[in-house]
Amino acid sequence: MNRTDHTRLNLSAGVLSVLVAFVLVIAKLWALSETGALSVAATLADSAMDLMMSLGGLAAIAYAAKPADEDHAFGHTSAEDLAALAQSLFIIASAGVITFAAVMRLLAGDSVMPQQEEKGIAVVVFAIVVTGGLVFWQRRVAVKTGNKVVAADSLHYIGDMVPNLGAVVALYASSRFGLNEIDSVVAIGAALFMAFGAIRIGKAAWDALMDRRADPAMLEGIAKIAGSYPGVHGFHDLKSRQAGSRVFVNLHIELDGDQTLTEAHAIGAGLRRAIIAAYPNADVLIHKDPLGDPGDD
Repeated sequence: MNRTDHTRLNLSAGVLSVLVAFVLVIAKLWALSETGALSVAATLADSAMDLMMSLGGLAAIAYAAKPADEDHAFGHTSAEDLAALAQSLFIIASAGVITFAAVMRLLAGDSVMPQQEEKGIAVVVFAIVVTGGLVFWQRRVAVKTGNKVVAADSLHYIGDMVPNLGAVVALYASSRFGLNEIDSVVAIGAALFMAFGAIRIGKAAWDALMDRRADPAMLEGIAKIAGSYPGVHGFHDLKSRQAGSRVFVNLHIELDGDQTLTEAHAIGAGLRRAIIAAYPNADVLIHKDPLGDPGDD
């Protein structure tokens, strides 16, 4: 599968994510107007943030897919990290607002009993089913393309199952047992869950923007490929950095200094292809040193 196919799949996941989030926002707005439940409000806020994140993710995927140009010689994939960092900050702020409202309602002791809980439960169950379908497609796309934005969005929507299930529990408990306070408690739990997820997403984006190295397991895999590749007598200075869904890798390999430039080039090019075959999102630059020469470091 080439990069054009990858881009097409990533865009399909992004568009579907936007459509699902939009439908859920409309459905939950109606459910909130019918029930007045804070737990539904928490899932509505989460879906509204999902819509913003999905729009940002779709824009980032589209922009990151642009080829490198004179002004951006290493491509545009850092847009994915910038979008993820902005989204995480927004989520944390929204979680704080929901938590504050729920705590104030609990302290005031005037928790309002949700109304028409059956309608709210039906909408939230609908949200769970639709979200499950979206996650299924996103996971398939992420496995095929390795796109970090799609994978992160998938994990985020998996996390959405928790506040949605919590809203069902809160509405049922309120309707069956009259426990109206549980609505605020579930809203606080959902908000905290959102905040922790946002911190994780924001940290990953920040690490990428700060040129943190790639996943150690990936570097170990590259080292194994380089160390066993025919014609390569050793390697050093394996360095990496991340930018969105791309990982940039620099590597010095040691070759027989008596062979021709053509032979040395063929070994380096073959090794580069082998690394990219194992890690399609890698952008690999290989420097060739004669055996025994540590290079200019």
